[in-house]
Amino acid sequence: MDVRDLRGVVPYLPTPLTADGEVDAPALSRLCEHLIDSGVHGLTPLGSTGEFAYLDLAAKERVVACVVEAAAGRVPVIAGVAATATKDAVAQAKRWAALGADGILAVLEAYFPVPDAGVIDYFTAVADATDRPVTLYTNPNFQRSDLTLEAIDALSHHPNIVFVKDASTNTGRLLSILERTQGRIGVFAASSHITTAVMLIGGRGWLAGPSCLIPKQSVRLFELCEAGRWDEAMALQRELWAVNQVFARFNLAGAVKAGLRLQGFDCGDPAPPQPAPTPAQIEAVREVLIRVGALAA
Repeated sequence: MDVRDLRGVVPYLPTPLTADGEVDAPALSRLCEHLIDSGVHGLTPLGSTGEFAYLDLAAKERVVACVVEAAAGRVPVIAGVAATATKDAVAQAKRWAALGADGILAVLEAYFPVPDAGVIDYFTAVADATDRPVTLYTNPNFQRSDLTLEAIDALSHHPNIVFVKDASTNTGRLLSILERTQGRIGVFAASSHITTAVMLIGGRGWLAGPSCLIPKQSVRLFELCEAGRWDEAMALQRELWAVNQVFARFNLAGAVKAGLRLQGFDCGDPAPPQPAPTPAQIEAVREVLIRVGALAA
């Protein structure tokens, strides 16, 4: 499929790691197969849940290559590009395209704050680097330089920039983006948003780590939204919101990995120096997954 037509549930994949810190490709392939069998609409390696900030280039290459091979064209692979230097980001985008990624998720890491002009130049360079459609990703809770509405508006005119994922908790900002860009760019929600509300205002779906743990429930929620069955969607949304809440309390990658281990998908621990989840945190994840039917009691 053309990534430009993408709608639905696109999990942010964790990066499984062995005890010595190497990428566990067999574990990643097995997880991808499970998610595709569960009906997800795409896969995103090297998002926030994928711990991109803690991986070197060789590890990132292995992750992208593994996911592309596992997907085998059945769902699009939107691979994360993140760097502080524009040159590095451009090189990553070209490499992921060469490895077969169908799209690029572009993140700007920043040590010093970058003004709008520099932000726009960075994302434009990534979009110019390949012919792959680009999703802008902004997470103002962790980034030194956010994507302002003015920057998103300017970038929405680039023919290769097709989506934005906003990981703020401000759903009104998503509506502002939709109104400001007038259909030039599609909006995807994050786990910090009430996804049914985002779909109601015109969103295309969500890119989120917790969907790795509740893929079938997430796909069902999307289908209800697409059908306009909002009462049923909100009933399911209320049930699933507990999953979003527990992950907001803990390290996201660690919580997702802990939940997957409980489900039989051992992805190792978070990359150091991130701490592994405590027994109490693991128990909190367990209780939520049981409550939503994603784990047997």
